[in-house]
Amino acid sequence: MEGHMWQSVRFRSDSLVTLNTEDHVARFSIGRPNVNHGTNSKAMKKPLKKSRKAKLNELKWFRLKAKKKMKSPNPEVRIRYKLEKAKRKEVWLIEKLRKYEIPKGPLPVHDPEILTKEEKFYLKRTGEKKNNYVPVGRRGLFGGVVLNMHMHWKKHETVKVVCKPCRPGQIHEYAEELARLSKGMVIDIKAKNTIIFYRGKNYVQPDIMSPPDTLSKQKALEKYKFEQSLEHTSQFIEKLERQLEEYHKHVELYQKNKDIATERATATANGDCSVDRQ
Repeated sequence: MEGHMWQSVRFRSDSLVTLNTEDHVARFSIGRPNVNHGTNSKAMKKPLKKSRKAKLNELKWFRLKAKKKMKSPNPEVRIRYKLEKAKRKEVWLIEKLRKYEIPKGPLPVHDPEILTKEEKFYLKRTGEKKNNYVPVGRRGLFGGVVLNMHMHWKKHETVKVVCKPCRPGQIHEYAEELARLSKGMVIDIKAKNTIIFYRGKNYVQPDIMSPPDTLSKQKALEKYKFEQSLEHTSQFIEKLERQLEEYHKHVELYQKNKDIATERATATANGDCSVDRQ
């Protein structure tokens, strides 16, 4: 039986016998050679999962390494460790804030002749006297702010937007963004934190009063927290960089004074030797 199988294979014209010498071992095979046999087998191998004990040991090693740097007698090592950690956090916060970025649409185009000077003055005085206003807090601008503006415009032509807290120059950014979202007109911007908006002569309340290209109340709060954290981290990085610069200046001054003292001691020793020779 074995001889018959060998003869059938031997005298077949379409059979191929290949020699594979991978890993310094000779292997004969019948049929078409599998060129990607070695590469596919290595590529299909899944990475070995670390055990829980191995992960804990690795975590302990990193903590021990960080503890040694924090308790290092060299101030430069301690400052550099804090600086690297703060910079990693800054990169992480920037990546987080990118998730809250929303593409902005075009600004509304208003006819400059739509209001006369007398009408603008009247609307400005009316907006200042009335008590209806929309607060903008720490969350900044989100869908609820625009919704409240449209709710006020049901009964009033103007509405005040009061921003607290507000950084210097941020009031103008808020005015431009709210004009784009609400399609209203900016009548006046107070120096501190108040904007007066006019709804327009041909105002029609939109079906969706909260624009879709705005954040929700929860998302706006999350964005505010990340922005605050990023601001504090950037300030901390600047502080550490100043400390590192001052330390380098201190080391340079110390080395300079040490060299001067060494030169003086050498000069004094040479002077004493010359006196003794005389």
